[in-house]
Amino acid sequence: MTRPISDQTVLVTGAGRGLGAAIARAFHREGARVAINYRNSRAAAEALATELGPRAAAFCADVTSPEQVRAMVDQITKRFGAPDVLVHNALANFAFNGDARTNLDRMSWADIARQTETSVGGALNCLAAMQTHCAAQSYGRIITIGTNLMQNPVVPYHDYTAAKGALLAFTRTAAKELGPMGITVNMVSGGLLRTTDASAATPDAVFDIIAAQTPLGRVTTPEDMADAVLFFASPWARAVTGQNLIVDGGLVFG
Repeated sequence: MTRPISDQTVLVTGAGRGLGAAIARAFHREGARVAINYRNSRAAAEALATELGPRAAAFCADVTSPEQVRAMVDQITKRFGAPDVLVHNALANFAFNGDARTNLDRMSWADIARQTETSVGGALNCLAAMQTHCAAQSYGRIITIGTNLMQNPVVPYHDYTAAKGALLAFTRTAAKELGPMGITVNMVSGGLLRTTDASAATPDAVFDIIAAQTPLGRVTTPEDMADAVLFFASPWARAVTGQNLIVDGGLVFG
């Protein structure tokens, strides 16, 4: 079963700002109904919903809470109909600042667990809230957001990268289980994006170095990533599941 993006109800987690906001705008541009999830960024999320108009609305929930996620999905269903597309973009608070990162000698399991709780736990909670509806209609599109640091940990952000690695594994096991229900599960992995709140702490010189090493000669933007996410929700990706698409201008391959 396929469905044009204009017929979809899309839940984007962590969509009040940065990459999530770019993804919300991209889906709205293509005619989808967009649920903008936020945890703390209420003003930004509501401003984005106002900007996009009646086919968008902001919904508060901490994705690490199954109860809050279920309540949010109920609210989305009343407003737009049950969501059939999930873009799991929510990220525990993090800054890409190599000089201020936590080194292994100061890292604890709690640091990794905090990132994983949002990356993997949030995906699990959203899937649990959406699966019954998606299975009943034999249609669903789940897109997770990863990182090219798994292929090239140029800066060893141990906690963030470990959590995204776990999310990739979960993406693939979920694709295996949910495929017979008509639900595809894929990941889009970016490099350092210019610019989001998380990458705002990155020095300009680092962006310049990355651009120089990239075949396209530039750093990927949130809008570049957002358009790639659209592919996995589109009818053209109907036979694609369990995949990880790296969107970084060719900085890493494979």
